[in-house]
Amino acid sequence: MQTTTLSFSNMHDHGMLFTNVLRARHESFIVHRKWDLPQAEGMEFDQYDTPQSRWIAVHEFGQVLAGIRLTPTTAKCGIYSYMIRDAQLGLLGSIPSNLLYDEAPVASHVWESSRVFISQSVPSTKRAEVQRDLMGEMINAARTLGATQLYGLCPVVWGRWMSRIGYECEAAGPKLDIEGAMNRVVRMSLVNTLN
Repeated sequence: MQTTTLSFSNMHDHGMLFTNVLRARHESFIVHRKWDLPQAEGMEFDQYDTPQSRWIAVHEFGQVLAGIRLTPTTAKCGIYSYMIRDAQLGLLGSIPSNLLYDEAPVASHVWESSRVFISQSVPSTKRAEVQRDLMGEMINAARTLGATQLYGLCPVVWGRWMSRIGYECEAAGPKLDIEGAMNRVVRMSLVNTLN
């Protein structure tokens, strides 16, 4: 099993891995979760998949097992910045604007993690290992990019799961029902997080 951080600068070195990440996101978010998201040729994408972002992939034998997208909170592309901030500004109808307790940060040391998924094909006996590898690579990549904090909108259960594998997150917003699942924004400090 391997973990890879992709960018527009290095994706050519990794063959079909970026395309396979977008296909795995399609399977996870559109096929299984039934989210209404942009798609083409069996790939899921949105306005945040720009050269400003990075993509973490856990993969084995050409199959993507898990993934995350990292986007700087300083990102700009047309009217969009990053998902949590844009939701707070009312630009995204599918995510409530009251998702944060405070104003969404815009700082070079703060990044957003989004589009987090673990493939349905990962057996329960291997899930914890895949999750640990995914979170470890996310933290390493974020630190390399200069991040000291990460924000992410994720299912409420992820906070408990993160604690079980040794990472501490704090609630940065209220619990919200989004498309039938309880979610909340969490904040992770990378200063005291060991990896």
